[in-house]
Amino acid sequence: MAATQPYRSVLYIPGSKERALDKARSLPADAIIFDLEDAVAPDAKAEARATLRAALDAGGYGRRARIVRINALSTEWGLQDARAFADAGADAILLPKVNAPSDIDTLTDIIGPDLAVWTMMETPLSIFNAREIAAHPRVAGLVAGTNDLAKDLRTRARADRLPLMLALQNIVLAARAARIVAVDGVYNRFKDEDGLRVECEQGRDLGFDGKTLIHPAQIDIANTAFAPTEAEIELAERQISAYEESRASGQGIAVVDGQIVENLHVVTAQRILAQARAIRDLAAE
Repeated sequence: MAATQPYRSVLYIPGSKERALDKARSLPADAIIFDLEDAVAPDAKAEARATLRAALDAGGYGRRARIVRINALSTEWGLQDARAFADAGADAILLPKVNAPSDIDTLTDIIGPDLAVWTMMETPLSIFNAREIAAHPRVAGLVAGTNDLAKDLRTRARADRLPLMLALQNIVLAARAARIVAVDGVYNRFKDEDGLRVECEQGRDLGFDGKTLIHPAQIDIANTAFAPTEAEIELAERQISAYEESRASGQGIAVVDGQIVENLHVVTAQRILAQARAIRDLAAE
């Protein structure tokens, strides 16, 4: 994966459905989670493993990040999943039911030294241990498992997600401290575009890189919400230009639209422009 790979839209695709696996090659999602866990019935696990392996071997997914969610290692399918996809050309293995860094050690012993690991943050223990999980040298991304968290925390569903806010912010804090990717949880009402838009904007404002999705119809809304706007890009360009001019004249700060611009603002502006370039590059394929 490119260092600037976008993760605005991270779509779950059942590993058991050949038609969906084929369609995913043409969808405008930034990343795909090929799911062998929740999306596959117990009696279809072995067949799904073979179906997904064949799809990944065939390729055709372009620069979309390819992430395989295996079954938990404590299940009868997890170890076989890990072994089957250690060399399947995926960009990462997504491990569910992670509670502590030791769970990641168990997986890395199976998949070897090169393949990145992402973790589902979906248990109370995972939130308590978020900093240590994110700091594990093999972990490259955290995915909020909001449905499982809500179940375990016994929260009530609210549009503002207030009962989950502590967990969501801990995931973002841990990811930012470790300089890795953080992806928000799914929005279950896939036909509710307005609700999805609001939740995407909330996740973006909290600091998530993107959102996990359960239906292709959700992709465009997530892509728009987590991308810099034209106004943000234009402001970032002016901030960098003004700051460079100010430094050239011996000043440490600049002023743009009546607001101070310091080095920290330039760092943010550069990140915005890098994200915009990465999105353009991905769309050009």
